Formats: sequence, C-alpha cells, structure tokens
Amino acid sequence: MHIKRMLVPVDGSERTERAIEASVGLARQLGAAIIGFVVDTRSSAPAEPPARAGELAGSESEFDDDAAGPALPVLARFEAAARAAGVPFEGVLDRVARVDQAIIAAAESQRCDLVVMVTRGRGAFGEFLFGSQTKAVLAGCRLPLLVLH
Repeated sequence: MHIKRMLVPVDGSERTERAIEASVGLARQLGAAIIGFVVDTRSSAPAEPPARAGELAGSESEFDDDAAGPALPVLARFEAAARAAGVPFEGVLDRVARVDQAIIAAAESQRCDLVVMVTRGRGAFGEFLFGSQTKAVLAGCRLPLLVLH
C-alpha cells in the first residue's frame, strides 16, 4: 500500500507537538501529503461542511477568528513545520459534536490512506472516566490508523 495522504487530527494540546513532529517526518519519508485536521466542539450548532484553513484566514466564512478559536494558530504552526520539511499540507476545520465521527468522515472525504493520532495514554482508569477518541476512531474507521503514544 502506498500512502499518499495522511489525516492528522490535532487539538492544540501538548500532544499536538508530538503529532506534528512525527507526522511531518513520516510524510517526508513516504512522500505523502498531510491533511491537518481540527475539530471545534464548542458550538452546539449543527454540523457544517468542513472549511479549509485558507478559507478561514482569507474570507468571511462561518468560521471567523473568534469561532475558530485556537484552530487557526494550531493549523498555521502545523503548516509551517510541514512546509519547512517540504511536505504538502492542507488544514481543515470542522464544527461538530462528535470528534470521532468527524475524524472518520474527514479521512474518507479527503481520500486519505492513513490516519495518524496521538493518544494521551491515560491508562484504563482514565479511559473509563474520559473515553478514548482514538479507540472510537479505531473501531469505526476502515482506514489504517497509526497511534503514537
């Protein structure tokens, strides 16, 4: 299987740096493009079609700077790291309530070959209390999933 496009969900946490570093290195080795993906769950509004980061920054879309919250700086930092390594990058923001479903839908709609996620590694008790987005994506996604700890 040849990996051409990788979906990499990021959330701005400390895990984001690990996801950026690992996925950029992997994409460079494979000659693949990265789709950086942020889900904004702060709104209870119905799901809208995902917006590209360039559309967010350069037009009056439903995702203004305030609505996008920390997504734009996260995607900009990710893009800068990818471009510095010579890796094609596209940033996408989606506003939905279910993160796992958004990740799966984005991977399919963006025609990705691989999903790369970083797990918190909270252990069984933490997973019981908080759930696991990675586990939910793994259960529902038909694409290969690379999980970084």
